[in-house]
Amino acid sequence: MNSLKSYQLGGLQLNNKIVMAPMTRTRATNYIPNELIAKYYEQRASAGLIITEGTSPSANGLGYPRIPGAYSDEQIKGWKQVADAVHTKGGKIFVQIMHTGRVSAQINMPKGATIMAPSAIQAAGQIFSETGMKDHGMPKKMTKDDILKTQDEFVNASERLINEAGIDGVELHAANGYLMDQFINPKSNQRTDDYGGSVENHNRFVVETAQKVADKIGANKVGIRISPFGAFNDLQSDYTEVEETFISLAKALKEIGLVYMHIVVQEDSFGVENARTDRQLDLRKAIKNAFEGTIITGGNVSTIATADAVLEDGFDLAYVGRPYISNPDFVERLKNNIELQAPNPETFFGVDAVGFTDYAFA
Repeated sequence: MNSLKSYQLGGLQLNNKIVMAPMTRTRATNYIPNELIAKYYEQRASAGLIITEGTSPSANGLGYPRIPGAYSDEQIKGWKQVADAVHTKGGKIFVQIMHTGRVSAQINMPKGATIMAPSAIQAAGQIFSETGMKDHGMPKKMTKDDILKTQDEFVNASERLINEAGIDGVELHAANGYLMDQFINPKSNQRTDDYGGSVENHNRFVVETAQKVADKIGANKVGIRISPFGAFNDLQSDYTEVEETFISLAKALKEIGLVYMHIVVQEDSFGVENARTDRQLDLRKAIKNAFEGTIITGGNVSTIATADAVLEDGFDLAYVGRPYISNPDFVERLKNNIELQAPNPETFFGVDAVGFTDYAFA
């Protein structure tokens, strides 16, 4: 039962080693965290650490309908309500900062917002909107000024979340095909300047942003999520430099002193074949060796045994995704060997409490 033991994460004492993974739920009407969202996270505060749904640092990063932001007074006030609710229950919470980049459609964005990406390459496939599925929009290629402004947006959102909302930390979303990952991946980044071409240049936007955020709020309050072999949102899941890219990134983030790296395990639902499982594990271990700090990872964790197995592989914290949607008392169910409730996929995304805060406690 190693996963149920406490863990020291930077300056935070976590009650256990179970992490609630970030999951978009589209309940933030007008992009503002609300009382319903506060209740949702409060219900799940027994997790060792909650990582919230992706939250945009600016209007330009709001690719989906009803996802929260962290750049207006109203949004920060909403996040303070969330932080207070979780802390009242003894929980710890990081807000995941997610700029969607080219994974967007203009219909999902506020007036005046711009879809932007490392290169002017439209993502294949479609994205959901209030009026049905829409093609991804054509992004603007980011100029150097755009890059610097966007990095400042990450910094400002992080500072306000920590200093005004009372959030415990932030997670930079560099996974699953969103803006930071778009810089890393060769399919979405075909730049020839300092932000494209070499491994170091592909990582540059992420490393610079992480350094600036850490300088502002403290590296022990900054984590990052990555997804090696990620195929989600029209990325190239495998390429010659994939191992070199993420090991190099881990070394750079070690120098900054980030409090954790959070590594997504690509499963069949992401279009990654089972044959790559060993290679994924080898790379995750190599990242651990290069980073030398806390690693969060997982993959189908739904029991104490499966959580402990993640730790036995040499990692530090185990993330849990969909089971947390339908089991707000996930940790208590593990402790007491109580059967988990199955989630209803039809209510993963919505506007109200149905399939959000109405799952029963054991």
